[in-house]
Amino acid sequence: MVFLIAGEPSGDLLGARLMAAMKRKADGPIRFAGIGGDRMIAEGLETLFPLHELSLMGIAELLPRLPNLIRRLKQTTAEIRNRRPDVVVTIDAPDFCFRVAKRLKGSGIPFVHYVAPTVWAWRPKRARKIAAFLDHLLALLPFEPPYFEREGLPCTFVGHSIVEGGAASGDAGRFRAKHGISPDTRLLTVLPGSRRSEISRLLPDFKATLERLAPSQPGLVAVVPTVPHVRDTVAAEAAGWPVPVILVEGDQDKYDAFAASEVALAASGTVALELALARLPSVIAYRMHPVTVGLYRRFIHVRYANLVNIMLDRMLVPEFLQENCTPANLAGAVGRLLDDPAARTEQRDGVAEVARWLGQGGPPPSERAADVVFGILEGRNGTSNVDTVSKKTGGI
Repeated sequence: MVFLIAGEPSGDLLGARLMAAMKRKADGPIRFAGIGGDRMIAEGLETLFPLHELSLMGIAELLPRLPNLIRRLKQTTAEIRNRRPDVVVTIDAPDFCFRVAKRLKGSGIPFVHYVAPTVWAWRPKRARKIAAFLDHLLALLPFEPPYFEREGLPCTFVGHSIVEGGAASGDAGRFRAKHGISPDTRLLTVLPGSRRSEISRLLPDFKATLERLAPSQPGLVAVVPTVPHVRDTVAAEAAGWPVPVILVEGDQDKYDAFAASEVALAASGTVALELALARLPSVIAYRMHPVTVGLYRRFIHVRYANLVNIMLDRMLVPEFLQENCTPANLAGAVGRLLDDPAARTEQRDGVAEVARWLGQGGPPPSERAADVVFGILEGRNGTSNVDTVSKKTGGI
């Protein structure tokens, strides 16, 4: 049995793809349990509690929910001890996942963590600390393994799961036909995030941005991809926007919206990479609680928030964070992209190299990750006291 823990929607997607790849490669059924969202549940996960209970970011956002998180931490640890899975795969959400792993150090259950902590950006000493309680690390970026291998932690670059998500395969015509949008209507994709805290901070700025854009962009329509647990909140806020709004759910509609749109305004996060792979020119925004930001700024060692800019080491994609995240700045940057075809072309051309670095064109990252997990299971052959998982290419 494989126990997985994901703490946010992006982790749910990673987990679901890993589960699907393992099922394709396995010689027989695999049992999955743990914590995940709708995607992992659809792949067969028995989840302990809803994933969104762990979808928190920042100290100020965490404190009010701390008692429940402590309860869930104890529950998760006890469940793993009781089930004795063949392997535990934790996915991102290090604040929660690493606490689980540390509590179970010495249990004999191998722990694999998917998504390497960004020690190259801040808190480099974390590499040594996590090497003490993890058995293997799966890295999304090609330059990450050496940071951990020098501390004695095996680390494998598997590529970024975003490259197998279909972001580049959207159909603009299908989107316009489905939603009754004429070919000459200009679309702006607006992505306020998936966490309630970031949505509550960004939506007012996004509304004010559209109020500034509307007079100079007649006929502009906003397309807002969202997820089920925040859809009602987003819909209520977007009802007061000064332009028509189309809310969509699901990956296919989102990717079709990318293909149909000219520009995107998005919260910083994984979606920024999806926009890059879709070649959709974008402006990135983000706000966090001031207390959290004050602490982070003491430790962060990179100049940018968007991974595209970090990897290129230049500001290709405009990003506005904290005090710079103002309607005036956002409207200026979005308006420039809407009005200047050359600026849009510059972004599209600039992200091609980043796409290759993320693993586009190579073996699917989920299959690479599945191979690593199977390799760890093979190392346990004959030692597990629960159902054995086996692989088509050879028994375990």
